Amino acid sequence: MSKERELLEKIKEHDTPSVTNVVATYPTNPVCLGLYNPWTQNWYTDQSVRCMYPELGPTAGYAVTCTFGMPDANYSRLTFMDVIDALEESKKPTILIIKQIFPPEIAGKVGLSGGNMTTAMKAIGCVGVISDGPSRDIDEIRPMKFQYMLTGVTAGHGDFAVHSINTPVSVAGMDVSPGEIIHMDENGACKFPADKLEQVAKNLELLRQEEHNRMSALSKATTAAEIRAIFEGKSYGEEKK
Repeated sequence: MSKERELLEKIKEHDTPSVTNVVATYPTNPVCLGLYNPWTQNWYTDQSVRCMYPELGPTAGYAVTCTFGMPDANYSRLTFMDVIDALEESKKPTILIIKQIFPPEIAGKVGLSGGNMTTAMKAIGCVGVISDGPSRDIDEIRPMKFQYMLTGVTAGHGDFAVHSINTPVSVAGMDVSPGEIIHMDENGACKFPADKLEQVAKNLELLRQEEHNRMSALSKATTAAEIRAIFEGKSYGEEKK
């Protein structure tokens, strides 16, 4: 197993809120890398999408991006097979980020990625999809242990087409470029640059120990003063001195 694959497995031991804490949420905390301005940059998903299979736990991989929309007679160069090629060429595992651009009257009825597409994607190392639209075949996909983060589900679709592959996209409030690391679970998804993978993994371990110590101290506290001291970073009981 490559070093990068080992690091991806390590960060899957942590939930996505912990990853966001290390990436950017608390820039004054020494374990936070401060990679983004927490509010003004789009580095994690909003509430418009939800995790379809929360029982799978955290999923992580390299982003491959694509855009789907209505067929265009003037532009039919790309197909789903080109998406498959992009997934195959990427570092593994991959997470496909699908931007859906459809007319408002049908945007909520596009059951875009079903069982056949998922089986093909999984065969070449893809472990999940994040899309700002619905999908289908949720029952068929469940045994595949392949994660989906979607706006919802719907049963059918009409003709659609691939408009772009591996270009920057914005999906559910998160701006994603190809090759970035994606981490997702039932809380949502976040991203960070692939060259920060080792540091994120290291700081997640530091954060876990820090939070364990804090939770342990909080469980023993009996007064508001003790709780205040703990959140201010003082040792448990220090306020009594």
